[in-house]
Amino acid sequence: MKTQVIKPRIREILSRELPPELVPLLPKHWVQIGDVLILPLRSELEPYKERIAEVYAQVIGAKAVLRKGHIHGETRKPDYELLYGNDTVTVHVENGVKYKLDAARVMFSPANVKERVRMAEVAKPGELVVDMFAGIGHLSLPMAVHKGARVIAIEKDPYTFRFLVENIWLNGVQDLMTPHNMDNRDFPAENIADRILMGYVVTTHEFIPKALSIAKDEAIIHYHNTVPEKLRPEEPFATFKRIAREHGYEAEKLKELVIKRYAPGVWHVVVDIRVYKR
Repeated sequence: MKTQVIKPRIREILSRELPPELVPLLPKHWVQIGDVLILPLRSELEPYKERIAEVYAQVIGAKAVLRKGHIHGETRKPDYELLYGNDTVTVHVENGVKYKLDAARVMFSPANVKERVRMAEVAKPGELVVDMFAGIGHLSLPMAVHKGARVIAIEKDPYTFRFLVENIWLNGVQDLMTPHNMDNRDFPAENIADRILMGYVVTTHEFIPKALSIAKDEAIIHYHNTVPEKLRPEEPFATFKRIAREHGYEAEKLKELVIKRYAPGVWHVVVDIRVYKR
């Protein structure tokens, strides 16, 4: 059902129940992950939040509605309030890949879809990819599903890891993907990866030395981080190059893409970097 059809229907129902001055404040945009909605809700709508969530769910066809909150902590946990329904585990299908997750407790950004699609395109059959921040397999599942890449997927959080394992089987790539429930800094192998995924933000630079130790000579690293607008385009590649040199590597910037706005004046970007041992 198209958004332009949904909005008038929701407005029509709730305009009969809400004070007139609140109707214009109803959310015009939302995020849908599988059959779970994530709804931004202004404080003025607080007294009516459960009813609003119920109407959105019924019109859109969702089994649960979460109120949009913030992402916290090292393992990027959502802080969302459940407004409607009781089951927030869902399967989100995108680009032929099935992602099972608990939308209330595991981060998944539909806004990053272009990068997930791109990862399926850049991967090569049979190459060894190490996903240092695997999550539920956001970036590495497309590589295995669409290109037959071999993947070592490392995820620290035990709850998220459960869904990573389920998704490997759900997508039938158990012969290609090997999951590890651990801190990637404790991963013992060195000099093995043709390609490395660093799908993290804010403090990703702290993990560059570990990525370099895992990388083969001439490996490609997809390095994600957040960067203030005023430091672009030099950053974040300048920091990566400096740290690489400190550890005996040269770095060549192949491509840089903006993923999305992270905060006012701050962007989430990804840089494709080829590394060479000196």
